Formats: sequence, structure tokens, C-alpha cells
Amino acid sequence: MGFHLQEATIQEIRQAFASGELTSRRLTLMYLERIAEFDKAGSSLNSVLELNPDALYIAEALDLERAEGRIRGPLHGIPVLLKDNINTADKMHTSAGTLALADSFAPEDAFLVKRLREQGAVIIGKANMTELANFMSDVMPSGYSSRGGQVLNPYGPGKFDPGGSSTGSAVAVAANLCTVAVGTETSGSILDPACCNSIVGIKPTLGLISRTGICPITYTQDTAGHLARTVEDAAILLEAMTGIDPEDPETWASRGREPSDYRSCLDPSGLAGARICINRGYEEEFTAEEKALIDQCIRRMEEAGAEIVEHIDLPHIADHSCVLLYEFKSALNRYLAALDPRLPVKSLRDIIEFNNYHAEEALKYGQSLLLRAEHDTSGTLTEAQYIRDRLQDWRRSREEGIDRLLQEYSLDALFCPGVTDSPAVSGYPSIIVPAGFTETGKPFGVAFTGTAYSESTLIRIAYSFEQRVNARIPPILE
Repeated sequence: MGFHLQEATIQEIRQAFASGELTSRRLTLMYLERIAEFDKAGSSLNSVLELNPDALYIAEALDLERAEGRIRGPLHGIPVLLKDNINTADKMHTSAGTLALADSFAPEDAFLVKRLREQGAVIIGKANMTELANFMSDVMPSGYSSRGGQVLNPYGPGKFDPGGSSTGSAVAVAANLCTVAVGTETSGSILDPACCNSIVGIKPTLGLISRTGICPITYTQDTAGHLARTVEDAAILLEAMTGIDPEDPETWASRGREPSDYRSCLDPSGLAGARICINRGYEEEFTAEEKALIDQCIRRMEEAGAEIVEHIDLPHIADHSCVLLYEFKSALNRYLAALDPRLPVKSLRDIIEFNNYHAEEALKYGQSLLLRAEHDTSGTLTEAQYIRDRLQDWRRSREEGIDRLLQEYSLDALFCPGVTDSPAVSGYPSIIVPAGFTETGKPFGVAFTGTAYSESTLIRIAYSFEQRVNARIPPILE
């Protein structure tokens, strides 16, 4: 029948590799052709910010390894796109979407990039993103960066929100411009674009994936995560990126907490017997049509044998927290200090001054958050309000929030329509899965959330839900 690129899974690609029907070089070329056709022309999605000039050479070398009988892992020869705030020590820049860092070459790979290369992934390029992970301006739209411009949603370019801030990563996956992609999340930046683009997103437990080499917002909420068209592919990508990083103390607590093989959790009957709480604390934010989709998903879970627990709400908890604002200055200045000393931008203040000097290009939506972080915080994390908010956020989201509900009602997971802030604030994992479309064609997704290091349980439930609902439909591109 021949290999078909669109919607091809990692397993299907590996089978094509094994049969000799496909090579990594040919696969990489096919994605490059689609990027040229739909990302830079045609629909002009603008999701890919920069391509790796060595991608084809890397793919060719991995083909030779395969011919010699050496397979590094499930990602051997698989093209992966990275969000532009993740360091790569190659011919690509790492700018976090800013013009101030447009000429910055990272001194070394991020820890997660080292893991991907060890597994044989082909880093095909960098994805456009909401500038500085959407911590620059109060009014900046999702998917806009001064360096890359506006990313468009493939299901309705210019009509539907593409989601942020891992926008380019999600859109590229949805439009079949790569096999899988890596994004980052502080508060919804993986789950939101996954929801908006009918793909799977995993926001893992804080510390399961190393944060070393990622341009940050905070110390307490930042994590890399996984964007794919299927739960299985997202699980494979998660598996490849975990590891203890001596330079990131948060990863030390993950030792022995999770299995290395997440694929063993892919059980079609995973919903049978699972106790799942329906969090309706955000229901007022949805339209009647979206509420109908939610109810349909609940019925499908019941039909699959899940035990549904209703009338348990998990409200917004981070509306008035100052944690992100206070940690941003400290975290960003530390990141910038580790870059090439010849780079003129060495601090948050330098970025602000650069933007002021290049205001026409760099300040289309202003820099209100940068100014507040620079002028209203010390960067030492000693302010009483910051300390109180940080401790309160954890208490409300963990002990009094997710953990309390899971324990009190003997739950396996929380079912959350759309995107909530509790997983982000708590540092706990969440998986979002396509759940359908509105009559206008707008994608909708639902998330499953659990306690720390419950990825195995969530993958089992999400995979079973995905197999039962089968809601993803690829976008029609022009």
C-alpha cells in the first residue's frame, strides 16, 4: 500500500523503517516538503521558526546505524521539533521568540536534548512560540513572537485561537509537519495548545523532566512536556526524555518513582474500574455546545466501565498569586548569565532596554510584565508576599486540592474539561486528549489529572479514552 506520512505514528514509521520501505532521510525530507508547502506557503501556519541545517545529515547517519544493526531506541530516526526556548548546541539559535536573543547560540544542549539525541531523534528544527513563554505582555496574543510573528491554528487560520505558549510545537504536530514535538509549560502552555489543535499533550510531574537548558519563567512551575497526535506517541516521547540530572535537584526526587517503560501502560480497557472525578469548577466558562461534548465524553467513559464521581469542584487557585512575577527575574537572569559572554544581553534589564531601542519591531504588544518583574521585584526571592504565596499555592493545590480529592474519594484521576491551573501550580501531571469539535470546526479537548508521578495511571486512562472516543481529525490544509 505504501507509506502515508499524514497521521503516521512512531510505531508505523518504525515498521516502515524495518521493512526497508522508508528511511529516516526520506522521512525528514517529506516533513521538510510539508513545511515548505503549508507552513511557509499555502496556509502559512508559521509554526516552524528555524530549521536544523544538519537534519538530513543526522538522518542519513542514523540510517547507516540502522543498516549496521544498531537501533538506539524507539525514536531512532524520528524527526522531533523543539520549542524555541530549549537550548541546542548546534547551528540553530535559541531565542525564546525574542529579537533580543535572535543571535544567541546556546553553549550546550539542554539535558532533555541530550537524552533525545542519545535515543536517536532527529532534531528537525525550532518551533515558534508565544514570546518568552507568554510572560512579556498582558495583551500579547497566543502564538505571537517578535522574532517569528503570529502562529495560526490549522483548523481555522486567523479564526480560532492557536493556544499558547507552545503554539508552534502544537500546530506543527497537528498539521503533520513533524512526528512529535517538545514544548514547555508554566501554566497551560502545553495543555492549552494541545486542546486548541486536537492533539495529545502531556504536562508531566515537575522534576520528571530536567529543566536544565530551558529559558525559564519560574523555578516552581516550569517543565518541558510532550505533544503528539496519539497517547502512545506522547508516552514514547516522555519515556525518552526522563532521567536524573545532577544539575537539576528537582529531578533527584524522581528516582525510582516511575517506570522507564510507559508503553506498558497502554491498555485499551484502562477505563474499566477506574474512579474518575468530574471537575465542573470551570463549567461556566464553556458554551452549551462544549458542555454537550463534555457530557458525551462522560457517557463514553461510563460505557467503558469507569466509575464516575460527580459534584466535586476544583476552582481556580492562582488568580492572585505573585509567584511567577517574583521568580521570573531571578530565573531569567540566571539563564542569561550562562550564555555566550559576547552576547550583549545579560539580564532582564538588558532585554527591556533592547526592546525599547527596537520598539517598532519588538514592542508590538508592549512589555508590561517585563517592566513589572524588573521594577517591582528584587530578584532575591526574599519578599514576604512571594514566600507566603508560594507556600499557599502548594498547600491549596496539593494538600487541600488534588491530593485531598483523590484520597477522600478514592479516585484514580480528575477529569477536567479544557485547561485548569491546578496541575501547573501543584507541579502535578496532566494529559489532555482530543474530545471532538464544535459545529464551527473548533477543536475541544479534555484532561486527566493526578497526583505526583501518576503518569502511568493517567496514560492508561487517557489511552483507553482515546481508543474509545477516537475524536482526532486532521486539519484540511490549503
